[in-house]
Amino acid sequence: MNQEVTDFIEALQEPWQRELSARLREVVYQAIPAVQERIQYKKPHFLKNGKYAAVISTSKAAVSFTIFNASELTLPEDLFDGPPERKTIKLKQGQSFDADQLSSLVSQASASL
Repeated sequence: MNQEVTDFIEALQEPWQRELSARLREVVYQAIPAVQERIQYKKPHFLKNGKYAAVISTSKAAVSFTIFNASELTLPEDLFDGPPERKTIKLKQGQSFDADQLSSLVSQASASL
């Protein structure tokens, strides 16, 4: 694990954002055990073979998780937004997500990277 990413998550002001971001990071590691991570554009990016697989970003009201290379995915309706090649889920305070489902989607999307 990259210390810069750990520091980013630990520095988030809202406890719920820290918790969600840490859980999303675990999802990525479950999906891509050999993932590389780094801070780029002031947010955690997760790469497989040097190509973007996922990114976590935060705003005041949400934690967003974007899956790259998502064109071939079958996604749950009304959960993800964005163009076909990258899909984003926005999680608000108190909102939960299916970690196994999300891990499976990341795994599928990154399989060809």
